[in-house]
Amino acid sequence: MYIIDLGKLLPEFPKNMKIKKYLISGCQSQTWIALTNSVMPYNDLITLHGYSDSSIVKGIITIIFSLYQGLNLQEAVNVDIKPFLINQLQLKQNLTISRSQGIYLILNSIHSQAYSLYKL
Repeated sequence: MYIIDLGKLLPEFPKNMKIKKYLISGCQSQTWIALTNSVMPYNDLITLHGYSDSSIVKGIITIIFSLYQGLNLQEAVNVDIKPFLINQLQLKQNLTISRSQGIYLILNSIHSQAYSLYKL
């Protein structure tokens, strides 16, 4: 399956989350990433929501989200998926510099949002 095809699997992004707080500043395309978590006792699994006006970025978001699937807040804060994306999937070699930078911005946003919720 190609990256663009993976983007078609991305669930619809909630319209109420399409706000500046979740906009990825510096990304080549208009991209929003929002992280929420369950507040049930013993279950603080994260849920990621994402949207981009770029088909390839939607596919990249789908890949990134699959790597965070099933993680709780602490795990999301501590995990570093950059080496996997760069080395194993070789995304850096197959993307422009600006798209690669966008990946880092998306990952930084996810980490920052997870950290903010974890420290509450």
